[in-house]
Amino acid sequence: MLRALCSMGPWPGARDLALLFPHQVDSLVEINLTEVRIFTYLIGREAAFADNLKWMACANKGFFTQISTLADVQENVMEYLHVLSRPKVIDQEHDVVWTEAYIDSTLADDQGLVLMTTVAMPVFSKQNETRSKGILLGVVGTDVPVKELLKTIPKYKLGIHGYAFAITNNGYILTHPELRPLYEEGKKRRKPNYSSVDLSEVEWEDRDDVLRNAMVNRKTGKFSMEVKKTVDKGKRVLVMTNDYYYTDIKGTPFSLGVALSRGHGKYFFRGNVTIEEGLHDLEHPDVSLADEWSYCNTDLHPEHRHLSQLEAIKLYLKGKEPLLQCDKELIQEVLFDAVVSAPIEAYWTSLALNKSENSDKGVEVAFLGTRTGLSRINLFVGAEQLTNQDFLKAGDKENIFNADHFPLWYRRAAEQIPGSFVYSIPFSTGTVNKSNVVTASTSIQLLDERKSPVVAAVGIQMKLEFFQRKFWTASRQCASLDGKCSISCDDETVNCYLIDNNGFILVSEDYTQTGDFFGEIEGAVMNKLLTMGSFKRITLYDYQAMCRANKESSDAARGLLDPYNAFLAAVKWIMTELVLFLVEFNLCSWWHSDLTAKAQKLKQTLEPCDTEYPAFVSERTIKETSGNIACEDCSK
Repeated sequence: MLRALCSMGPWPGARDLALLFPHQVDSLVEINLTEVRIFTYLIGREAAFADNLKWMACANKGFFTQISTLADVQENVMEYLHVLSRPKVIDQEHDVVWTEAYIDSTLADDQGLVLMTTVAMPVFSKQNETRSKGILLGVVGTDVPVKELLKTIPKYKLGIHGYAFAITNNGYILTHPELRPLYEEGKKRRKPNYSSVDLSEVEWEDRDDVLRNAMVNRKTGKFSMEVKKTVDKGKRVLVMTNDYYYTDIKGTPFSLGVALSRGHGKYFFRGNVTIEEGLHDLEHPDVSLADEWSYCNTDLHPEHRHLSQLEAIKLYLKGKEPLLQCDKELIQEVLFDAVVSAPIEAYWTSLALNKSENSDKGVEVAFLGTRTGLSRINLFVGAEQLTNQDFLKAGDKENIFNADHFPLWYRRAAEQIPGSFVYSIPFSTGTVNKSNVVTASTSIQLLDERKSPVVAAVGIQMKLEFFQRKFWTASRQCASLDGKCSISCDDETVNCYLIDNNGFILVSEDYTQTGDFFGEIEGAVMNKLLTMGSFKRITLYDYQAMCRANKESSDAARGLLDPYNAFLAAVKWIMTELVLFLVEFNLCSWWHSDLTAKAQKLKQTLEPCDTEYPAFVSERTIKETSGNIACEDCSK
């Protein structure tokens, strides 16, 4: 086609094109060919078509180059940039470009692989003698960790379950708490499609893509829907209603969204204390702050970058660092939380001194977290004696305050009835065994009503053995007149279980079943609980999952890329077959050659996939229920 047009001499007009394409006359006549720029290149050393291609490019405001060898590709194609950039240079158009999110490492080695975006813009020559020629000097840009952008959004104002997210004009996620770009916890490998995860794959409850389409079209508005948020490695679920607020970010291809969960983030408690009072209680060794929250901007000046957020606040309040820029409103609330929560330290100390309360050291850690990211931690045993050494440490992202979310024990407690505790056992991860601990936490509200804001959460972590012993003791205490239980867990014919609000076993006579899903152990009983309404099943979807697949380890396509590889592979195969024939040759195999089979070696790999799986939640309204299930020689 291109050769035919070139041989026609002058570039064809609409009439000539109509002769070539008689069925598309109407559409072709309307084309304004002067708006089309043509860039051509000739591959190889042949010069037969060079003149035609060069004329075609020059006559249509384009550029022509000839690529003789592979080494010339980059140099010659770069010549196009000077032609393409010339109008922008002459008009001095400084277009700013933002890339989609990608994984890379930062200068700070301790951060590892993080999500980043790059912002870049062209650099022009402003001299009058060169401006008319349109000379592009280069491009300037910088890499920006996405979490640095999130620091501008005050997490404490979003509530316990609130979060911010951003997408590109294609609907791909720039940042979202549910985005999981890496897999294999220890190795941290990039997923093949991590940079093209669509918003509809994480906010999948929006079946009609109302939220996604509005943000892609760069609109400003509000949207509400019921969501099912997974926590604790996707094994637990929180059902809530989210209100979404969204708008476009000027000067970028991004749109920003903020999700607020109803019941959280609407009401905020304010308190006032003096700086002296607050500083006194911030000095306590058991106090820490969320280092990923932005109380003070420690990145603005190099001399502040080594400071933790707590150190920066102390220097700011004492007036020793006037250049520090801090969030005064947030710091005032931190001081209030520090003063109000200070008495709990004395309470914990008294419990530690009273050996009768914790004689066997079953309770190991007590902790408190407030809405401002302030934490207090008290150890009842030595740090080296802790059963779960990682709990509340920097690497335990699920259980500490970070840029994306509140701690897991805080979020789960906030969804329970005020005054009630929620219990859980850490799940196994890969080859790591289950922790022999139980975490219990409860929320703290100002008033015993739903509108009252959750201001803090408090809890303990204890040995699983201690917790189970307490349960067996409680199960023997009955309200009957003679004090004897009609059914006792001590009876060898009776199996008793204590399960949490998501159906996972906390206590069982078989210690190995602890932490397992109750339905895997007693499927018939779990099914009965579902039919009676004690539990409800919720279907969840994961569009970022990695599934195991079997693949042949040999790569047959590789040899086709290079004739030398194909030839060497063929020689290697012939020699291998000849040696095997000589080694294994016998009359039996000569006459029964049809029984010989070549085994294919399969390699197990992880590939992106979509999964559907269930989760279970107990119904709060049903306090007690009973029923019998007949089995072969028993009754459940």
